[in-house]
Amino acid sequence: MVEQVSPALARRIALAAQGFGRPHPAVVGTRQLNGLVDRLGVLQIDSVNVFERSHYLPAFARLGAYDRSLLDRLTFDARGPHTEYWAHEAAFMRKEDWPLFAWRMREYRERYGGPGSWFEVNESTAEWLRGELEANGPLVAGEIEHDANRRTGPWWGWSEVKRALERMFLFGEVAIAGRMRFQRRYALTEQVLPSSVLDTTVSEEDAIRELLRRAAVAHGIGTARDFADYYRIKGPRVGVALQELEDAGELIPVQVRGWESAGRPVRAWMHRDARKPRTVEAAALLSPFDPVVWFRDRALRMFGFHYRIEIYTPAPKRVYGYYSLPILIDDALVGRIDLKSDRQAGVLRVQSAWTEPGSPPATLDRLLPLLAETAAWQGLESVCVAEGARGDLAPLLADALRPGVGFGA
Repeated sequence: MVEQVSPALARRIALAAQGFGRPHPAVVGTRQLNGLVDRLGVLQIDSVNVFERSHYLPAFARLGAYDRSLLDRLTFDARGPHTEYWAHEAAFMRKEDWPLFAWRMREYRERYGGPGSWFEVNESTAEWLRGELEANGPLVAGEIEHDANRRTGPWWGWSEVKRALERMFLFGEVAIAGRMRFQRRYALTEQVLPSSVLDTTVSEEDAIRELLRRAAVAHGIGTARDFADYYRIKGPRVGVALQELEDAGELIPVQVRGWESAGRPVRAWMHRDARKPRTVEAAALLSPFDPVVWFRDRALRMFGFHYRIEIYTPAPKRVYGYYSLPILIDDALVGRIDLKSDRQAGVLRVQSAWTEPGSPPATLDRLLPLLAETAAWQGLESVCVAEGARGDLAPLLADALRPGVGFGA
């Protein structure tokens, strides 16, 4: 008989698998940060910096305040243990995981490097880049652009160089040797990855099964679409690998009340090692690209949270804000808040703040110290609500943050 799991327990299992519900360590060092990346598998990268770049936020949400330069050392330094690839979207991951994506690199080469493709037509550009990187790499695109323009004239400029580099990165011919001022530093894979990684071969079937296993561990509980989305795996091979994991006893079939499609229960699994906590105590602001919410269908099914990022929505049409962050309190997403780090003024500005239907009365009291901690982590002196801030939670925050009432500007 298939095990029955309540929606509340499913939420707690999922959050525990993601590292929530544990006390923050007294000191966050490289060991804790490495452990976090190992738990999540990937840190998705995004360049938006109005509040804070996305890859810094999952660690803050799970571990509390930490020195961001420590994470930079692990991800931006070519000597660190991590590199980048399109593991979910663009993401930091362990260098040792590179062979697990060889099948994806082959698929990208077939799609973007085949006969008649732009890459084939511009093979001379790629060949020149190979020589340039071998002689001078790692390099950011701008450094190569300068040489390309100087050596070959305006017909072969930055766009061609950058496009070729990105194609070679997709194909696994080029790897990222950290970042400089958030710009990728391109290098040949042998300049970035150790021979132990380069000499490792993993079959497509084994790689996909392993990636889905890791997705199940990171999610704790989920559907085939949940697990497949974690590493963006598509097609019938997903079902084949999940069945193999079930047959091996790694995945336990379950049914979650309310997880239905067309009136029928959606097939779901729980990882055999998933924790089943009775409670989850947490207070965190989630990046729009946090694994808890990055698959919007799962966020809606799991938390009843309809979430869309509005960066690309014209300002007059935005509902919740440019970069609204889901607010996690215990095992529920209780609201969303749009923040801006005004570093010149030393203020964390709340640009909009909303509660979700049924949010608990303690939402404001739980959010206030979280905002204070967030401001301090950002090196800001205070928190304030911007004039004209939208949302039902904004005036409550503004009142609580008035001098002499709580804390703030």
